[in-house]
Amino acid sequence: MKAVFVQDAEKIEIKDIDRPTINSDEVLIKVATAGICGSDIHTYKGLHPFRKPPVVIGHEVAGEVVEIGDAVKNVKVGDRVTVEPQKGTGVSEGVMTGNVNYSDERLAPGMGDWLGTMAEYFVSPEDLVISLPDSVSYDQGVLVEPLAVGVHAAFKGDVKPSDRVAIIGAGPIGLLTLAAVKAKGVTETVITDVLDYSLDVAKELDVTETVNIMDNPNWIEETKERMGGSFDKVFITAGVPGIINQALNLLKKGGRVVTVAMFHGQQEVDIEQLQQNEKEIVGCMTYNRPDTEEALEIIKEAKIPVEKIISHVLHYEEAARGFEIVNKKQDNSVKVLVRFDS
Repeated sequence: MKAVFVQDAEKIEIKDIDRPTINSDEVLIKVATAGICGSDIHTYKGLHPFRKPPVVIGHEVAGEVVEIGDAVKNVKVGDRVTVEPQKGTGVSEGVMTGNVNYSDERLAPGMGDWLGTMAEYFVSPEDLVISLPDSVSYDQGVLVEPLAVGVHAAFKGDVKPSDRVAIIGAGPIGLLTLAAVKAKGVTETVITDVLDYSLDVAKELDVTETVNIMDNPNWIEETKERMGGSFDKVFITAGVPGIINQALNLLKKGGRVVTVAMFHGQQEVDIEQLQQNEKEIVGCMTYNRPDTEEALEIIKEAKIPVEKIISHVLHYEEAARGFEIVNKKQDNSVKVLVRFDS
């Protein structure tokens, strides 16, 4: 089968590899569509903490089940599915509490023997497979996993409909966090970025205000002025230096910052502001099954057009171009999908 490899830093290759075999509790999925995620770009750049080249890349997927193991009971051949691509192993707090994202030895596609999703076929344990309704296309189905990140962020933020919410970063995860927050009934929202075309997508998701912070040292005060004051919740969806304190400066006293982005290195924290104003900083890591189920429900209800974030759908032979335009923010790219079914 054909598979997309991150062969080395910023080097994509399409290779022929053996079609994978399945164990008794697994299913084989014929991949229709896979997505390029921000964490895939970290791998592409050689920066990911545990997914290292050379590796079959990808963890977002939608497709059709073509084979099932002998012990599989709830999935059948022909099912249209997506996958929650993480599993806990060993005895850990995550496994014991049901919070897979806490697992010390959490596995994901592209780790060990588990090949990534960006290939003609992908193997998944049955218990990670989620059926897609006929009303949800494969392109929409790929968005279930990244939307679950936004749903989990809203959960960690304890979002209420009355909250005033700011999101720093209008990449795919920032935009899907916006969708998740709006699904909670929030009506006062602002999102910031340095790219107008990403902010235009946020407008299609009915954000209240957008703010381009490029070359604008006063953007924090201007944002608060435009929205009528500080924010109850601030979501960080871009892992750039200084962003923690920027988020704290947007936040009202007693408010909560949620860190969603993948960070590298240390961040400074204004501990005096944090303590004296009783502000909170909350960590947020991937999702759990309830978040994934809620994400699918948001897509199925079609009240929030999350598919608006999809800017490119490329054939897998163009995967190298897809990674390049996402990495370099070219061609007005937001969410790029890679197709195997055409």
